[in-house]
Amino acid sequence: MLNTVLSALLLPVLFIAASGCARAAGPAAAVPGYSAENSTAPETAVPAAAVPGSSVVNSTAPKAAAPPGVSTTAIHALILAGRRVRGIHLTSWGSGSPKGRQKLLKHISGTVLNAVVIAIKETDGRVYIPGVEKAEKYGAYTAAIPRPEAMVADFKAAKLYTIARIVSFNDRVLPKARPDLAVKTPDGRPWRSRNGATWTDPYNREVWAYLLDIAERAAKAGFEEIQFDYIRYPSEGNISQCLYSKPHNSKSAVANLKNFLAYARKRLAPYEVKMSVDVFGLTTSAKDDMGIGQDMKTLTAGADFIYPMMYPSHYARGAYGIKNPNASPYRVIDRGLKDAMLRLGPGYAKLRPYLQDFSLFGVHYGQAEVRAQLIAARLNLLESWVLWNPANKYTWSALTPHSYRAYVDPDYK
Repeated sequence: MLNTVLSALLLPVLFIAASGCARAAGPAAAVPGYSAENSTAPETAVPAAAVPGSSVVNSTAPKAAAPPGVSTTAIHALILAGRRVRGIHLTSWGSGSPKGRQKLLKHISGTVLNAVVIAIKETDGRVYIPGVEKAEKYGAYTAAIPRPEAMVADFKAAKLYTIARIVSFNDRVLPKARPDLAVKTPDGRPWRSRNGATWTDPYNREVWAYLLDIAERAAKAGFEEIQFDYIRYPSEGNISQCLYSKPHNSKSAVANLKNFLAYARKRLAPYEVKMSVDVFGLTTSAKDDMGIGQDMKTLTAGADFIYPMMYPSHYARGAYGIKNPNASPYRVIDRGLKDAMLRLGPGYAKLRPYLQDFSLFGVHYGQAEVRAQLIAARLNLLESWVLWNPANKYTWSALTPHSYRAYVDPDYK
């Protein structure tokens, strides 16, 4: 399971043709000119003024700026009026096991965390909760969370907001069981990415129905929010060979994902759950759909919340003019969020960035690096975020109330 999640973490290759950012972000092997060698210790990970007991306001840092005609005060008021989510992502196996769950809850109890995101369907195509007829029919069900209602009840008893994460169109199971639902090659076979992964056709309404069967089951189990990940088109591999069931171009790709969210909202309406989407980190700065259908304005308008996966390790050297983004977590998050506010205006209040709590490419992430990202988010007005670690091994010491008050939010109670 860990290998599956790590593989998913390393896949994205991001292409931005017209932005002021680097053209690509992703693993060293997938990005021309990228090298993970010579990684240095982090540059100043937090602003110079971020000292224990201070308000961590760096007077020399550029202030967050809203689009013309929109005030940052108004945006901040929208943010403060909503739920504040301080969360972590949990694997299905870690949260589905009663013993593992109690261990996690013990860690969480000593922190400022108030939310958990739990993987219900992953990039391997496995569906980890029972009761989805088609998942069982196609051989996708794996009993990692055999009693989802009991699991959700345990998290809610600990006063944690519960979010079900569902990987959408990246799927290794369904295209094998139903090749007619796959993204295909010109000769009719399921298209495969560089690592052999297959994808379901995002235009196919039967695929939509399957995903919402899973989402409805999660809602029935008591989850308060349904989060769609990999709500995009393939990007890793020879995508010129991808064939879809409908004509495919940038305009149709964006419109189709908009329609998918409208369909999902209609199916989920009876359950009164929130609906959110995960997107590539660089969508905050891209001026187009990045070739994968992820137009941030469109997706933000169609969802209750949007979670850009802003892991500094996934930005190429030189992105934002930063020599090694992986070693500069504060600067990456700060720049990405400033761009997002300018693009989204009031919609910025829907942002809940995924932040990095794992080490990759020779750069160690610990307390300073985690805090740096949390500080950057708060200085850019955000009160919500989710940390990611593929093995549930979080830097708990950076998340204690004392640490959070000292470095991030002096008013936290």
